[in-house]
Order: sequence, then structure tokens, then C-alpha cells
Amino acid sequence: MTVVRLLNGDVWLHSPTKISDTLKAEIAALGPVCQLIAPNWIHYAYITEWQAAFPKARAYAAPGVVARAKKHGMNMRFDEDLSQTAPVAWAGQIKQMIVEGSKVHREAVFFHDASRTLILTDLIENFEPRNLSWLMRILTRFGGIQDPDGKMPRDMQMTFSKGRRKLRAAIEQMIDWGPERIILAHGRWYDKDAVVELKRAFRWAL
Repeated sequence: MTVVRLLNGDVWLHSPTKISDTLKAEIAALGPVCQLIAPNWIHYAYITEWQAAFPKARAYAAPGVVARAKKHGMNMRFDEDLSQTAPVAWAGQIKQMIVEGSKVHREAVFFHDASRTLILTDLIENFEPRNLSWLMRILTRFGGIQDPDGKMPRDMQMTFSKGRRKLRAAIEQMIDWGPERIILAHGRWYDKDAVVELKRAFRWAL
């Protein structure tokens, strides 16, 4: 989960993890939780828990999330769809776009202007071997998602085979935003040289 406190004090939660009393208290201490972000069709499962804890929060869904939830029998409430344009709640502070080109994976990516931070979910994964079991070390290495050369999982790359031009345009937009760091949902994040890391991770698509 990535947490952003907006200028008005609202707390914005990207890909909320499973909630606990301790985590709830820590987040509530930062300010009112007002936005819950489901950034792609894989990262949405705990939105309902956070809605129950913070009933005034609005939930935002990337393309594919609602259909996936219904397929799995989850009756979830989302207040707004994420699009290529940031909603009023965080416009001017966090840029966003939907990365297109995949047959199945559409992900909302975000750029926090003040901290020059790019926020990704599954477009780059960078698992650290020392934190993995021996089996996961083999699997992540085979999947191309192991630190220090983390990138998009190989199976996901294949879903962009006919839409690489759209993916390339999205990557170029991320680079043009000029990020200094990249926060990931899986594995070691990049606290510097963000543009260099983007070009490295997406060299197969550029």
C-alpha cells in the first residue's frame, strides 16, 4: 500500500492491504481517509475492509476491476472509475493515466508532483532474493522480476504483444513526468535514478 497525504489533509490510499487495528490507527493518525484506489484488476480485494473502517472514503476502480470482482462473487461498491484524467479530489497534485495495450492488464499509474514520485503496481516487480524461499527465488528469476533487474513479469509482457505501441507511449509519458523515485507494490522500490530504472525495466518495449 502507498499512502499520500494531500494538501488539504485528506489521506489517499493506493492498493490498500489487509487492514488491522494497528494499521487502521496508524493511517487514521495521518488524517481523514478519503480516497481508496484499486489500481488494476488484481489489486482490489481489501477495498471493502477499508470502506467499512472509513465509510466516508470514496473508492476508485481501474478498468477491469469491477468485472473481476463480480466474476469472483464479490459485491463491491466503487464510487468512480479511474480514467486518463485525475479527478478533482487530487487534480493538480497527482497525475494519472491508464496504461493501455494489454489484452487483459490495464493499470492506473500515478505521479505525485511534490515528491517527484511515480507510483506503480504490477508494471514493475522487483523481489529481493533474500526475502524469498528457494522456490520463489527460482520462479521470480524465471519470471524476470528479481532484484536488481526487476521488470514486468514475462507472462504480463506477452499480453502487450499487439499493443506495444500504446505501452511505449505510456512509458514515454512516465519518463516525461521526470520522476526521481518509483514506489512499487512488490519488492524493493527505487529511491533514486527513477528515469534510469524505467528505461532499464522497459528496455524490452522501448
